[in-house]
Amino acid sequence: MGQPESRERREPEESELPPGQRLQRGWPVTHYGPVPKFRPERWEFRVFGATADGDKHCWNHEEFSALPFRTVVGDLHCVTKFSMLGAEWGGVAARTVAELAPPAADVTHVMVWAEYGFCSNLRLADFLSGRTIFATHRDGELLTAEHGFPLRLVVPHLYAWKGPKWVRGVEYMTADRRGFWEERGYHNVGDPWAEQRYSYQELPGEGPEL
Repeated sequence: MGQPESRERREPEESELPPGQRLQRGWPVTHYGPVPKFRPERWEFRVFGATADGDKHCWNHEEFSALPFRTVVGDLHCVTKFSMLGAEWGGVAARTVAELAPPAADVTHVMVWAEYGFCSNLRLADFLSGRTIFATHRDGELLTAEHGFPLRLVVPHLYAWKGPKWVRGVEYMTADRRGFWEERGYHNVGDPWAEQRYSYQELPGEGPEL
């Protein structure tokens, strides 16, 4: 995987913040549980579930690192109310993964799986957004272990919990199913501009029953 090119950063403005958020200049470390130890010889990225061909697709770390590298500029909005604006994320586009391992025609959602069994669900349309990326870099630098190295999902238009750290795979689903935080009271969709923080805010059709 190549290195990202240097790009001029835009200066974020307070007016770009979703409701209830505050501008964060640094990048706080927030996660649940311990930081996993990366063992490249054991690392594998899997796409499974309702794939178009019915098979499981796997890449080891060397193979995944050789996939086409791209960069996107996107914000990171944490449900704890800080927002980091205008970061450049480098890695493998979610669309690239879906092109190499296509979902079946009736897939509506994905579950993104990470270390220790952590998971987060997404609508397929959110997963296939042009700015959704399996990130290995931020602003031209490799992610640190605390921030998700070797791989984290970034979905700039949703709250950051929808993009797990230490990702290991994607499950295609033909029906929605809540992930780790969604089962514990977080909103099933997680749109920061609609301030969809908690499950009690859900409207009919926005998530399966708790």
